[in-house]
Amino acid sequence: MTPAAYASAVTVPAADFRTAIGQFATGVTVVTTLDGDIPAGITVNAFTSVSLEPALVMVALDHRRFLVPFIEASGRYAVNVLAEDQQWLSDCFAGANVTPNRDAFCGASWRPGQTGMPLIGGAIATIECRVVERIPLGDHLLFIGAVEAVAVPEPDAPPLLYHRRRYLRIERASTAQVIGKPESAGN
Repeated sequence: MTPAAYASAVTVPAADFRTAIGQFATGVTVVTTLDGDIPAGITVNAFTSVSLEPALVMVALDHRRFLVPFIEASGRYAVNVLAEDQQWLSDCFAGANVTPNRDAFCGASWRPGQTGMPLIGGAIATIECRVVERIPLGDHLLFIGAVEAVAVPEPDAPPLLYHRRRYLRIERASTAQVIGKPESAGN
């Protein structure tokens, strides 16, 4: 049996898959864009860098999410990496029943970035992107973004983390030097 035939014959229950994926700790981001001139955002942890040269990132959004048509219309988005004290923003942008709500941009302070995308105040890093590829895959759309601007306004602030459907904070963590292939310009 070929790998493709095997893959099409195997089905994994969604609940089991969600539990397995929940074992992977991620950072928490809010992806923002504009609906005309109104800021809009949604909590996303399906975010990753794709390439350093050229600088590319990817966000994966369920194709039914309200933000999808706004990103498609503007052709741009920003990724706001949340600090550990911004859980309330993560909850709100995820659609929690709070006031102010997501329709009111969760009451978050923001400013337009270099590309005009809404950047959330207090985010530890922001990445502004132009969509260069839209890939429909399963029940999600992958938006590959060419990075046009970055900022790290809070370089020492700890990130908000997500693991097993719960938030984590770096309280008991220790650091260790990475041992492996050293990075160099030619490798």
